Amino acid sequence: MKRLLLTLSLSLTLALVTHAAEVTSPNGDIKVDFQLVNSVPTYSVSFRGKTIVKPSKLGYELAKGENLLDGFTLVGDETSAFDETWKPVWGENSSIRNNYKELLVQLVQKSTERYMNLRFRVYNEGVGLRYEFPQKGKLNYFTVKEECTEIAMTGNHTAWWIPGDYDTQEYEYTKSRLSEIRGLFKKAVTDNISQKTFSPTGVQTSLMLKTDDGLYLNLHEAALVNYPAMNLNLDDKNMVFKSWLTPDAQGMKGYLQTPCKSPWRTIMITDDARKVLASNLILNLNDPCAYEDTSWIRPVKYIGVWWEMISDKADWAYTQQFPSVILGETDYSKAKPSGRHAANNANVRRYIDFAAENGFDQVLVEGWNIGWEDSEGNLKEQVFDFLTPYPDFDIKALNAYAHAKGVKLMMHHETSSSVMNYEKYMDRAYKLMNDYGYNAVKSGYVGDIIPRGEHHYSQIEINHYLYAVKRAADFRIMVNAHEAVRPTGLCRTYPNLIGNESARGTEYQAFGGIKPGHTAILPFTRLQGGPMDYTPGIFEMDCANGSHVNSTICGQLALYVTMYSPLQMAADFPENYLKHPDAFQFIKDVAVDWDKSLYLEAEPMEYITAARKAKGSNNWFVGSVAGAKPHKSILSLDFLDKSRKYEATIYTDGTHADYKTNPQSYKIEKKTVTSKTKLTLHSVAGGGYAISIIAK
Repeated sequence: MKRLLLTLSLSLTLALVTHAAEVTSPNGDIKVDFQLVNSVPTYSVSFRGKTIVKPSKLGYELAKGENLLDGFTLVGDETSAFDETWKPVWGENSSIRNNYKELLVQLVQKSTERYMNLRFRVYNEGVGLRYEFPQKGKLNYFTVKEECTEIAMTGNHTAWWIPGDYDTQEYEYTKSRLSEIRGLFKKAVTDNISQKTFSPTGVQTSLMLKTDDGLYLNLHEAALVNYPAMNLNLDDKNMVFKSWLTPDAQGMKGYLQTPCKSPWRTIMITDDARKVLASNLILNLNDPCAYEDTSWIRPVKYIGVWWEMISDKADWAYTQQFPSVILGETDYSKAKPSGRHAANNANVRRYIDFAAENGFDQVLVEGWNIGWEDSEGNLKEQVFDFLTPYPDFDIKALNAYAHAKGVKLMMHHETSSSVMNYEKYMDRAYKLMNDYGYNAVKSGYVGDIIPRGEHHYSQIEINHYLYAVKRAADFRIMVNAHEAVRPTGLCRTYPNLIGNESARGTEYQAFGGIKPGHTAILPFTRLQGGPMDYTPGIFEMDCANGSHVNSTICGQLALYVTMYSPLQMAADFPENYLKHPDAFQFIKDVAVDWDKSLYLEAEPMEYITAARKAKGSNNWFVGSVAGAKPHKSILSLDFLDKSRKYEATIYTDGTHADYKTNPQSYKIEKKTVTSKTKLTLHSVAGGGYAISIIAK
């Protein structure tokens, strides 16, 4: 009887599965299985024979008509392989291999004559999957109520997460079990000028996970174009993540027209944390560079009139006289200056001089243009015109002064999240930049989005951010977008997107501090989709507003290597660097573009040690950051050229360094090293070390 029941059960199970297909990674470690179960598309993922993602459903809930969740039959499937090596305009490595195997599954919902394809790309370190809708059958225009992609976990994994939010990623990370997210959620939600959470188990991508048997998983998305950004909502009873798209002002989550495709949903799987940091999965899932000529796109090391305002030494606004500003009507010529405006001619010249004397490419000037007096929190449509300088900022003379010294000014466009207003002025603002020789802009989206009711990560705003980048390219301008959506590898396609913020950066050190470990988790999470303008380099840890930067000087130096970006800022005041010229030397020396990058040590939120070879040279730079605990490195320099000798300058935390009480304690040692050299180095909690290794 038992045998009969078992036979019937197996027959029933087999009857439910109407189609199955599989594809493996080039090295065979990762396998994706696709099945139609009861006419529902499902997939699962295994790593070296061990299930990583249990059978998970795929499909869409639509606002009108029958959902695209079930009723599917197979039209066909095909597999293929791809292997190329491509060269990024800038990056961690001078060349990147793009090697995968692919499975394309073509489905039709016969009752509605609507077609949906599923494409799986399997790399040695992970999986990308996306939906594709051909212009075929009766599906043309459709409105998405929700994308219903599941990622079913096999256990109660450890997670490093921030709250799911439609408007901001500016949170500190929480480490917990998946089952603990609900209980910790309220504490994890800290105030922001614009934010909207949606669920007590909702989290954002890139999400870092670790299984009890030591596998590292990372969930994210790639190639986010004409589509809302995805959060993940956890069913914490069954440990199943479900996609949760950002809605628009009407509550809808996407307006699509065939032919179209979704972004890639990515699942990284490895047994080595260092491979997460070294992965190019997200970049490889994006299209090749869209520009024929990229000669105008160059990495930048810059300083700026920024930390003065952030740390409350100075203001963005010219005057405190106006309770409100009306562009075209408010007369600044009659205003009384507050005396705290940082973007004034004399101060900007001081920064230009410092940049020229110390080899920096550009000077960022925020607060140069009229309108800052009532720029935040008023849901005001017309805040800035991006054209008119304050009376004490001579845009023509200052740019001429900078260019004469071999320095450029970096433009600043704070939109105050009035996106409609920015698009009205954008071409004129970019032309103004061309007129005065600016080639890079830092844009900002502080506050709630206008059109009112929209969110920073809804489809219409995703389209705006990319429009700004593509339009900037027409003027040969590089873009560093702050408060925009977190990157998803689009910098491969549009390399003038040279920087993003989209996470809690150094500014929060002046807003009450950031706990040690934050910079040791960001490369595992936020930086998976692209570089971050983290603005490191703070040497004076006590701010004018009473806040304290929770780091050591050596911890700050290390960030120039561990937090990869082709756009690196030395964020502190010039006078604070002049107090520590020997430590400042590392910031002057360190490169911003690389031929090769290696991750030597890594554990999420605990420590990261990276080594990078400067573009077009034989010089290497090493950086290591520590989290909440001290870290000891036994560092082999076997990555160096075996035929060369090098001079190493080693910057380490002092014996009694402490990020709270003694952050400016450091020591510097110079020594000759070779590929056979091994170094034992110590970092205090919240600290780190940095090494420049110069070929002789």
